[in-house]
Amino acid sequence: MKKIIALLLCLVMVFALCACGGNPAPAESQQPAEGDAPTEQPAAAGSVYWLNFKPESDQTLQDLAKMYTEKTGVPVTVLTAASGTYNETLTAEMDKSVAPTLFVVGNQAAVDTWGDYCYDLTGTPIANELTTDAYNLYDADGRLCSIGYCYECYGIIVNKALLQQAGHSIDEITNFETLKAVAEDIHARAGELGFDAFTSSSMSSDSSWRFTGHLANLEYYYESVDDPEAWEQCPAEIKGTYMDNFKNLWDLYINNSAADPAALAAGGFDAATEFANGEAVFYSQGNWEWSGLQEKGMKAEDLTMIPYYCGVEGEEKAGLNCGTENCWAVNSEASDEDIQATLDFMYWCVTDPDASRMLVDTFGVMPYKQAAESTNPFLANANAYSAAGNYVMPWVTNFQPNVDAYREALVSAMNQYDADQSDANWELVRTAFVDGWAVQYQAANG
Repeated sequence: MKKIIALLLCLVMVFALCACGGNPAPAESQQPAEGDAPTEQPAAAGSVYWLNFKPESDQTLQDLAKMYTEKTGVPVTVLTAASGTYNETLTAEMDKSVAPTLFVVGNQAAVDTWGDYCYDLTGTPIANELTTDAYNLYDADGRLCSIGYCYECYGIIVNKALLQQAGHSIDEITNFETLKAVAEDIHARAGELGFDAFTSSSMSSDSSWRFTGHLANLEYYYESVDDPEAWEQCPAEIKGTYMDNFKNLWDLYINNSAADPAALAAGGFDAATEFANGEAVFYSQGNWEWSGLQEKGMKAEDLTMIPYYCGVEGEEKAGLNCGTENCWAVNSEASDEDIQATLDFMYWCVTDPDASRMLVDTFGVMPYKQAAESTNPFLANANAYSAAGNYVMPWVTNFQPNVDAYREALVSAMNQYDADQSDANWELVRTAFVDGWAVQYQAANG
């Protein structure tokens, strides 16, 4: 039954991306009829104010804004929130007389908070350009509050060239048992090979999200497969059914690396540099790392990304963790002119060849019919798994309640376990993971 449900989830998350040569011009100031594509250049009425969620994309978006203003005369302002401060910045900016017209509502909790400020995007030209509904968010009344403008994937990045040097091949790794065998063999021979199995798993704030967010997703995801109705929204409590699987992978990470597990709490590690320097075969990360790895001299043909193999039955058909918190919403409180200007701008972003090329190069991929094709190899891996019939692991992590407090408690417990890998200390991790969910749900919801 688990395989059937997982395969159904896969069908929902199809990544059919098309790149077309044509590009209808944006709409004039009046809202087009449902299903109609814009056909005329916008008048220089209204303006766009985009509160950007992704700091790493700031320069590209500033260039994009300038290009659009030069083409149309419509002013476009981009303000980029500092990393980790988006919610606070959004709250402050929405309270100003000149508020964002384009902002991010990236999960159901954000819909609950900001839904009244979200213009219903149903039937708009930008929504009609989507290739999938998988990343769209609706309120209780069925209004389309926000739409995904890019999606991402994460898993375990593999240096295939190093793997081959160690006498192994990527084809050997099909589940946790085979991943464990390969990783432990490489770790045991690290001295002679000159590299280890896994990069460091630092638990400092610049790295711990890879484990308290990303790695934690495998537990939530498989619970959601068992009981999909319970996970249609944030559940008040979780069962922890797959905590042993979470432990399987975490133990593999920290015990097959050059880094001392007891030292992980202090941080000071740079896993990206370790990986780029050829110090380890496996690196737990996402597709956004590609540009940085490329800049460090790594080649796409030497890299691939594999799923979170953790010992779950049927995981030979697993795919990557795919999803997004990058969802555009239009401020319904803005003037009619600014709303239309914003819709026109969004449409141009995903249909103009030059604009979409710029955005895809910074975001990785955009799920729109006329957007430029992605050149990111890890997103190609995600698509290949899906095309082969493997199930996608959606980002169930987005449901984490009172997320900062929840993850802080999990980091603390994992640090104790890393320093002394006893059953008693693992029970602390289980308590923070499972009981902590219920505690933070109550804190967030009363």
